[in-house]
This record gives sequence, structure tokens and C-alpha cells, in this order.
Amino acid sequence: MANPLNRAAGPLRSREGLITRPSSSSDEIQLRIDPMHGDLDEEIGGLYRKVRQLKGVAQEIESEAKFQNDFITQLQMTLTKAQAGVKNNMRRMNKSIIQNGSNHVFHVILFALLCFFIVYFWSKISR
Repeated sequence: MANPLNRAAGPLRSREGLITRPSSSSDEIQLRIDPMHGDLDEEIGGLYRKVRQLKGVAQEIESEAKFQNDFITQLQMTLTKAQAGVKNNMRRMNKSIIQNGSNHVFHVILFALLCFFIVYFWSKISR
């Protein structure tokens, strides 16, 4: 059962019952709905349900994005406060070291030398 309009539409035919024909303007397409295949209400209803579902998904994505942005902002504020605290503590430690004088580096060097000599003498004795 070939429809003569179907052959005229050629590759522009998109669905059963829908026929497109090129018009005089290159930007326009004429659409003719074949009355035999006019059960498009179900298609429209299905598309409406899908659009509603997509709208729900988009709203969920939007709320999740807002939640994550708020969480990131809160983390940034916490990090800024922690950095300020560390900076203040470092300033106090440096001030304390300058005022009291620190022999920590000297003690670490002595400990390293002591460990080196112990390992050296132990290797000499064990031979």
C-alpha cells in the first residue's frame, strides 16, 4: 500500500503518517499528517510524561548542585580559619624561639653524631 506522497517525500519522511515536503524557502519544511495514522495523542502524552520526568530530574540536579556548592563554601571557610590558626601559632612559636633561644637544632645534631658513632663502632667490633 504505497502512498504517492511518500515517494515524493523520499528521505525526508520521518515517521508513519508524517510526510515532509520541501517548500520554496530553504528554511521551511511543510508537514502533512496522514489521517490514517492520526493516533498521535498517545505519542504526545508519552512525550508529555517524559518532559515532566526530565523536569523532575533537572530539579533534583539543581538541588544537589546547590547543596554541594553550600558544602564547598563551608569547607572553604573552615580551611581559611584553620590556615589563620596555623599562621598565628607559627608566629607565636617563632616569637617564643627568638625570645628564649633554642638549642633544639644543636641537640638534634649531637644525637645524629652519637648514632653515627655507635653504628660505626658496632660495625668495627662485629667484624
